[in-house]
Amino acid sequence: MALRFEVLGRFNRARAAQLTLPHFVSQTPLFMPVGTQGTIKGLTTNQLEEIGCQIILGNTYHLELRPGSDLIDELGGLHKFMNWPRALLTDSGGFQMVSLLHLADITEKGVTFQSPVDGKPMLLTPEQSIEIQNRIGADIIMALDDVVKTTITGPRIEEAMYRTLRWIDRCIAAHKRPNEQNLFGIVQGGLDPVLRDICVRGLVDRNLPGYAIGGLAGGEDKDSFWRVVAQCTAALPEDKPRYVMGVGYPLDIVVCSALGADMYDCVYPTRTARFGTALVPEGILKLKQNAMANDVRPIDPTCMCMVCKNYSRAYIHSLVTKDAMGSQLLSYHNLFYMMKLSRDLHASIVEGRFPEFVREFLQNMFPKGDVPEWVCNAMEVAGIDITACCSPFPAPKIGLEALVSPMVQQRFSQKNNHSLLSSINQKLK
Repeated sequence: MALRFEVLGRFNRARAAQLTLPHFVSQTPLFMPVGTQGTIKGLTTNQLEEIGCQIILGNTYHLELRPGSDLIDELGGLHKFMNWPRALLTDSGGFQMVSLLHLADITEKGVTFQSPVDGKPMLLTPEQSIEIQNRIGADIIMALDDVVKTTITGPRIEEAMYRTLRWIDRCIAAHKRPNEQNLFGIVQGGLDPVLRDICVRGLVDRNLPGYAIGGLAGGEDKDSFWRVVAQCTAALPEDKPRYVMGVGYPLDIVVCSALGADMYDCVYPTRTARFGTALVPEGILKLKQNAMANDVRPIDPTCMCMVCKNYSRAYIHSLVTKDAMGSQLLSYHNLFYMMKLSRDLHASIVEGRFPEFVREFLQNMFPKGDVPEWVCNAMEVAGIDITACCSPFPAPKIGLEALVSPMVQQRFSQKNNHSLLSSINQKLK
């Protein structure tokens, strides 16, 4: 194991920690920007250091296509190749099962992709995914999992979960650099609490350095989203990092942190910047709107980033539809916002003022008190009183027992436990 995870502060389920990796000592909760092919579009690595970025995410599938893991390895690994001295995480390529499904064929052996570059077939097995990631050299590498959209129902969800558990053993066996790189497993199981619980138990039994919650942020309703996060974080080890994959909306990050998650990644802050949208405490600011044309204020008067100190909304408005500089400035601002959000989450937990931080965050984003009901329900489970932020509306009390339906509770009763475990063991053979 090549990491150390030390919890520095708590509030109920929320925790702030120090995550020591081979290339950097990070503070959690933390957000990781996505640099698919070893770059955050429009920003230099010096700028990313400047705004406080701790870990960058790279994509195994795309890096293997171009420029190739052999070349990256030959040139000293991805850190040296992209001139990034801090930590890196590479995903396994599994997400492409969903995003490039029309190009992919999934079997027990692995995933065969049709290359979007030259059309040639490319087989990605659990072993090959790990071998590629070993060559790339990131601090954290992800196991190849069988990814399906959470909006899918039926036997495909169960098939994918059990395959994910079978593949983790192949990933562990293939991992040749456990003292330099940390292999994280990924919890799958769709929106089914029973399948999620089986997957969590199976992964925890492998005693991995860290665990991710996968298969979310794919179109499921928010009430289902937070319940899966709450269930998984409650069952994962206290002394290991917990990573919710694909989550990048600030509100989602605050809610997931309250429920005990530590790490997040998403293209959202930079992708929305390329569409002319800035992240602000009130939510978003659309710089393409005509009202911005004569607005001399900064994007966010409370923000201390280079963009807000030097440029007006009117100037950025004049760029966003005509010049790449507009999206670059907005990407810088948006990532600065996400890094500050991460620091504020960490500090508020360590300093014992996390509930106050959450209430202030929600009051800024929902000044009329129209906090979504799913947020109110999640915060009740997290033990944070946000009644001062919310307009009254009829809603049932949500206790921890409500995370799992009565039918599921029955299936996990003492009476049924033996037959359930027998079924699990049979499917893992």
